[in-house]
Amino acid sequence: MANVADALGTVVGSDCILSPTALDLPEYLTPQAIVCPTTEAELAAVMTCAHKHRWRVVPCGSGSKLSWGGLGTGVDLVVSTARLNQVIDHAVGDMTLTAQAGAKLADLTPRLATHNQFLAVDPAYPERATLGGIVATADTGSLRQRYGGLRDMLIGISFVRFDGAIAKAGGRVVKNVAGYDLMKLLTGSYGTLGVISQLTFRLYPGQDTSKTVVVTGAAGEMEALVNALRLSPLTPVALDILSPALASYLGYGDFALVARFQSIAPGVDEQVEALLAMVGPALSAQVLQGAEDEQIWAGVGAALFPVSEEQNEAIAAKVGLPPAKVVAWLAQLPSGSLARIHGGSGIGTVRLAAATADVVKDLRKGCTTNQGYFTLLEAPLSLKKSVDVWGYSGNALSVMQAIKAQFDPYNGLSPGRFVGGL
Repeated sequence: MANVADALGTVVGSDCILSPTALDLPEYLTPQAIVCPTTEAELAAVMTCAHKHRWRVVPCGSGSKLSWGGLGTGVDLVVSTARLNQVIDHAVGDMTLTAQAGAKLADLTPRLATHNQFLAVDPAYPERATLGGIVATADTGSLRQRYGGLRDMLIGISFVRFDGAIAKAGGRVVKNVAGYDLMKLLTGSYGTLGVISQLTFRLYPGQDTSKTVVVTGAAGEMEALVNALRLSPLTPVALDILSPALASYLGYGDFALVARFQSIAPGVDEQVEALLAMVGPALSAQVLQGAEDEQIWAGVGAALFPVSEEQNEAIAAKVGLPPAKVVAWLAQLPSGSLARIHGGSGIGTVRLAAATADVVKDLRKGCTTNQGYFTLLEAPLSLKKSVDVWGYSGNALSVMQAIKAQFDPYNGLSPGRFVGGL
């Protein structure tokens, strides 16, 4: 095999080729080099070169989620889109944004706010998260309660195929029916089908007022309130159920229901009062606004995905459950488990200080017996080697294998990171 750095030197400048130590890579990723192309054409040239030499490639943005998913095997090159970070078009009137995959959400948010618009995602590691990484890992966050998942707001995509060809789907207008809906296919694909280079999203208008209601209490009363709230006409933009450990971390006791309302002031006040009226005497409620409203949501994210490396043995997992089963499942978590599950969808995150393979299997069984799932995101290498990261037991693996074969016939893109070792 040709030396990766030397071969890349013929297609990109030397300043685009970095040593493997330039990113904080998981210990099992040992590429010969990291490359950071600055244009889509350079990205295509890099992938053409990789295809020619049959290199195994892992795409990433800033690298904040490289440890998610399965263990990559035999990786020769990491391709970072961090320098593909330009805004291509912000159609303010149409409320759409087209940007390169390496653009960071943290950089875009204030720019959009000057036009009273925002992108309705709140991902893990928000200061580092890039648009391409957010889409590749389907990392929507709590705002899916009101705005749906990434597949609902992504309307256009460009990506570079395994052989260096550039493919496009969708467009820059919301009502778009051109071509195959590859946006949905690439969302959550973990870089196994192509290297995302450009994305177009629908945006939403900023809201005048924001308030958060925090309700705390025991499991039985909380479950009754959550069920009643789901059937009510109230429309929170975010609705999360927190485990006792996470609630305690934030300064609250027992289980916590955190509901955020955003709209014009009278509308928010009306919905807040309606929710407070539903809170029985066995529960307690508090209304947060201003800085406190912002802090509680930031605090949840920081607890589940801390930036520090102090918890090397910690385990983060994505879970999915029927919404009616959420409180009961949370009640069975090991003591000290930090968990946040979205009340409307039953999708959420759990963070364990440490766990054995048997604990993970028991938690997964509690999800799968309720037609849910438990997918490891971050975990020590020893645990990921002893437990199936995805734990997939559905009947679509053959379809996924066929799609992988069409998009990546030589299995050179993020090998081993996806379901079934794809």
